[in-house]
Amino acid sequence: MSQHLATIQWKRGCATFTDHQYSREHVWQFDGGVEIAASASPHNVREPYANPACVDPEEAFVASLSSCHMLWFLAIAAKQKFVVESYFDQAVGVLEKNEAGNLAITQVRLRPQIIFAGENQPTDQQVEEMHEAAHDSCFLANSVKTKVMIGAIAPS
Repeated sequence: MSQHLATIQWKRGCATFTDHQYSREHVWQFDGGVEIAASASPHNVREPYANPACVDPEEAFVASLSSCHMLWFLAIAAKQKFVVESYFDQAVGVLEKNEAGNLAITQVRLRPQIIFAGENQPTDQQVEEMHEAAHDSCFLANSVKTKVMIGAIAPS
């Protein structure tokens, strides 16, 4: 068992607050000393109360799932003696109403583009199997109800 800590800090400043016209900007602090500027998504709260230059929780959720999958994929590829030169993913999360009628990120589509180096190149089948194993191993994918898929987004 391990614990993972994050400190979230927000201050009102001089805003009235009860009129809902307060800044949603805040700071995420992690145990290694990294600080990240965060805010509500501009899709949910209009500017100037949300700052689109900051990371929002929805983006962080998608990034966390993508990052977890990538780290497992890299470990699995290395174990199978495949050399990964680069891994690029433009993951997309879909925020919509779930079965209970609540807004939720109901699906995340990972769209990894992987370049392998050297003579030992995996087949398409081996890449697919490594993705399946990475998905099964990802702590975060195992922790959420969100459907996590690999590949192109199907048209709505």
